[in-house]
Amino acid sequence: MDEHITQAQEPKQTPAHTQTPAQTQTLTDRFEQDRSHLRAVAYRMLGSLSEAEDALQDAWLRASRADIGDVENLGGWLTTVVARVCLNMLRTRRTRGEDPLDEATPDVETDSGQAEGRPDPEQEAVMADSVGHALLVVLDTLAPAERLAFVLHDMFAVPFDQIAPMIEKTPATARQLASRARRRVKSGTTAPDPDLSRRRQVAEAFLAATRGGDFEALVTLLHPDVVLRADKAVVPSPEPIFLGGAVTVAKAAMAAIGRARFTGVALVDGTPGLTMAPYGRLRVALRFTFTDDKITEIDVIAEPERLRDLDIAVADA
Repeated sequence: MDEHITQAQEPKQTPAHTQTPAQTQTLTDRFEQDRSHLRAVAYRMLGSLSEAEDALQDAWLRASRADIGDVENLGGWLTTVVARVCLNMLRTRRTRGEDPLDEATPDVETDSGQAEGRPDPEQEAVMADSVGHALLVVLDTLAPAERLAFVLHDMFAVPFDQIAPMIEKTPATARQLASRARRRVKSGTTAPDPDLSRRRQVAEAFLAATRGGDFEALVTLLHPDVVLRADKAVVPSPEPIFLGGAVTVAKAAMAAIGRARFTGVALVDGTPGLTMAPYGRLRVALRFTFTDDKITEIDVIAEPERLRDLDIAVADA
């Protein structure tokens, strides 16, 4: 069992500056030692590296004001503090019905800079790649309590009896929430499909060629008579876009290199496709149709109501 998450006590808030200098130094040292672990927890909870950094700052303020005299496992306790902060952020986000990216999301086609003190888009993209774009998209669809239960238990091996108090549920209910989230993550992956692996490889190759600007490789993945349909919200444009032919479609894909860094392979309605999700929030999905391991149709979806109707799941290797 990970030493970070065993025997984590509830944080007890006390008036500021009640920690002894020795306690404060011990807490500071442990927080820095565990920073990467705590950031990993926060990122999977929030889907945004910048929001994860905000959560760590808030968690540090709470921890520095807490009575840690009785804390036996400081690492597990800090994980609990960070998880509670993230849960509150998710609940606030949902209660207000807000999209935290409306103001924070850069133009993914052109923005290569960063706000002062904030992770830049490239850092965000690298972090998303390390976790999995599709997983972040699915996690974003979960209720806050489901997300916490799944992330802490399935990704960080936190026992359900420690998760339960955070969400004010019983351990049995916490287990059910994690199981429900797990089914959502794996949705569509249980049906036998001998072609699924090969089609996933084609989708991965399509993404790699787009990211790398390899036009010739992209053309080889497309059927000569491939058609692409994009709804009005993709560009945006007054009318839906329709393109035909491998060369024409490949040129259109090359124009989206900026978006490709925020894109990953996912199961889209049960078939390998792509999801573009800056900061873990689904913005565009590419639904592929295959014939003989060639892409024959590409449906590019960006209209919010259409995105909500899609079944997105993790495409396991």
